[in-house]
Amino acid sequence: MGNCISFNDSPSSPNNDEANNVKEEKTLAIDTTFNFPAPLPNWPQGNGFATGTIDFGGLVIAEVINFSKVWATYDGGPDNDGATFFEPIGLPEGFFLLGYYAQSNNRPLFGRVLVGKDTSNPANPALRWPVDYALVWSSKSLKVKEDSPGYIWAPIPKDGYQAVGLVITNTPEKPPLEKVRCVRSDFTTLCEPGEWIWGRKGDVDSDEFNIFEARPVRKGKQASTVSAGTFLAKSGGGTTGGDTPLLVCLKYVKKNSTYMPNLKQLEALINTYSPKIYNHPKEKYFPSSVEWFFQNGALLYKKGDETNPTPIDPSGSNLPQGGSNDGEYWIDLPRDKDERERVQKGDLDSAYAYYHIKPMLAGTYTDLAIWLFYPFNGPSSAKVGFLSIPLGVIGEHVGDWEHITLRISNFNGMLREVYFSQHAEGQWLYPPDLEYSDGNRIVGYASLHGHACYAKPGEVFQGSNYIGIRNDTDKSDKLLDTAKGFKIISADYLGVTEPPWLNYARKWGPQIAYNINDEIHRVAKLLPGNLKDKFLNFTKSLPAELLGEQGPNGPKMKRSWDGEESKL
Repeated sequence: MGNCISFNDSPSSPNNDEANNVKEEKTLAIDTTFNFPAPLPNWPQGNGFATGTIDFGGLVIAEVINFSKVWATYDGGPDNDGATFFEPIGLPEGFFLLGYYAQSNNRPLFGRVLVGKDTSNPANPALRWPVDYALVWSSKSLKVKEDSPGYIWAPIPKDGYQAVGLVITNTPEKPPLEKVRCVRSDFTTLCEPGEWIWGRKGDVDSDEFNIFEARPVRKGKQASTVSAGTFLAKSGGGTTGGDTPLLVCLKYVKKNSTYMPNLKQLEALINTYSPKIYNHPKEKYFPSSVEWFFQNGALLYKKGDETNPTPIDPSGSNLPQGGSNDGEYWIDLPRDKDERERVQKGDLDSAYAYYHIKPMLAGTYTDLAIWLFYPFNGPSSAKVGFLSIPLGVIGEHVGDWEHITLRISNFNGMLREVYFSQHAEGQWLYPPDLEYSDGNRIVGYASLHGHACYAKPGEVFQGSNYIGIRNDTDKSDKLLDTAKGFKIISADYLGVTEPPWLNYARKWGPQIAYNINDEIHRVAKLLPGNLKDKFLNFTKSLPAELLGEQGPNGPKMKRSWDGEESKL
């Protein structure tokens, strides 16, 4: 492989005959390593959380976060900044590499790979050397801006074993067989391309050569699978290229929930990372607790008996439990006009952050899904070209559930990703892309009236071709601290008793009382020329909750409750 250099080192200066192949020197984000603003605390002891290893049932897994640079390219990929490929270093004693790590150059280094230790029966080991390597790709004959040629190799496993990751070198010699281990097939499962790391097109179906993160096909809290943090090479319809074997993700053969955080550890995680969420300075409709909403006149309606709504108990104990969204029941604001307007505004002082705690990715992560309730979702605004257009009642609906999810490593308690929900979908962001306050507390922003969650202030445009919905965010003194007022409402492995309102399966708001198509066409009439038709076509793609056609489902009825978060 030749000598590796630390990611903190500067690459050697190229020879004169190589100078025309190297990008003009500039400081890249990857040249720095991300560190949290404050040191991580010593987590309270108990069970196996943050002890460094997780036993998959004969294959013990550890997480490595230190790397040595092997090869880099300086164009292609996100922001055309190129990518850097690393060998994991500093493995715990007795553990072996399963593959290498790659990351785009457009953000500071913040990675992790899983390494393995065999504790199974020696007659049927969980780990074996590969029998050979196949060259997947080489940069030598391509016009790639780089500091040296790069070579990507796929381990060829013995029968009954699978390769979990690729190896990269900066010389044409094959890596030593003992460099990585392949994994026994019963500890593996299919993976698929995830986030684009590097290449020319970034399209999974492209014939171009591209590098992607490896992610498991099956996700969700019941899934037994996790990516090893390695990367996939994709070209011409084949993952890893040519006739080389498909790469796989890891899975456990024996489930064990003792690696999940206990209540004291959860409290420490919440105090360390939980977001402070800013409402917009012009916001009129604030969050409240569910209990405040019920105590202040929210009513339960039943189909066929609309003239006789029922006041709701503060705990929600008289709400119908289970079932499905069959249209038989719905919740609405108080009937009295003044009371209705008062409750619409919410009550920030009463607001709770409702935490759902669930295992993810074979129990190697804990997701802290933080749910926020708003009694009312205000009207939307559109942006068409340079015009900002209020949409009247479009976007208004009773009841609004939004959430932010923290994904925590069960190996060490480190925050690995954060999900911001945004109108039925959302985005995952890595810690280097976040804003922080008071140490490692992340900062979030709720959009004006719609309450979608974002990581940065400003205007977020939801749409394309200069037509879309405005999501305005900014700081104000109206701050919700999700560590000060919180309740853990669900954690199956801890036996947490769920509040009755969580198992209410019907809508948290009534069907709209206006014609949405008439409202859309009323706005369209204000637009000139072909902008009118483009605006009408755009509105067809918007989710019902954003348009305001009806109130939302509660948190437990969302697909993300047991599954993975929906990405934009």
